[in-house]
Amino acid sequence: MEIAELKAKAAQIRMELLTMIHRAKTGHTGGSLSNTDILTALYYRVMKIDPNDPKWPERDRFIASKGHSVESLWCILADLGFFPKEELLTFSQFGTRLIGHPNNKVPGIEMNTGALGHGLAIGVGMALAAKRDGNAYRVFCLMGDGEQAEGSVWEAAMAGAHYKLDNLIGIIDRNRLQISGSTEDVMGLEPLQGKWEAFGWKVVSVDGNDMGELVQVLEAVPEERRPTLVLANTIKGKGVSFAENAAHWHHHVPNDAELEQALSELTAAREVILREGRNV
Repeated sequence: MEIAELKAKAAQIRMELLTMIHRAKTGHTGGSLSNTDILTALYYRVMKIDPNDPKWPERDRFIASKGHSVESLWCILADLGFFPKEELLTFSQFGTRLIGHPNNKVPGIEMNTGALGHGLAIGVGMALAAKRDGNAYRVFCLMGDGEQAEGSVWEAAMAGAHYKLDNLIGIIDRNRLQISGSTEDVMGLEPLQGKWEAFGWKVVSVDGNDMGELVQVLEAVPEERRPTLVLANTIKGKGVSFAENAAHWHHHVPNDAELEQALSELTAAREVILREGRNV
């Protein structure tokens, strides 16, 4: 997809995840909205994947370490055809496969995640296995910024650099808010870029809600002989005016009026994107 198409697709995914959360009356709204552009860039442009063959040996691997923000991922996998789109209607219902965290019973999901801090270690193992088996696939791991307070993240970071895993790309959704407030109030992270660099990673800072910047950076990785960390500066609740930078939208379910307003805003934004794309 071209950049305008990716932007329009991200707006569509935001509308679908909001509708799904509203229907289910549960979900992690703010973080799913903030990471939608990242996932859209990865799944529709950057990663080697095949929805018709989810276990294709040469596929790139994706680990959603911030597993609670799974709603955008479910909508993207359904949109790409990993499973029927109608299954989104079952999100968080009794007996569903589409629970509130990634579930590897669903095609396209590599590992169950949810306990924060575990995803990067899984990614290190996958990337190391690829190196030792002579495989060319890459491993992408999306983490939350609040998750950086977990010690296991830094053990994995140290291992990734030690083994020179240049097929490993970590991404931090740096929206600066977690369920209990500002990340810097809960557990200060700065200088976050300097910390990762000190652990031996190549760090690239990017506007994580700018599709053009995201694609440019993600298509340029990995860095030779060391892993890459993409520090994606995002806005929690991105795309919905009254949810942006609002900590209480971490797990807030939109009511009828909020959903209507959010869908109206996103529809208008998508129409502008499509119109501008046609005029290029």
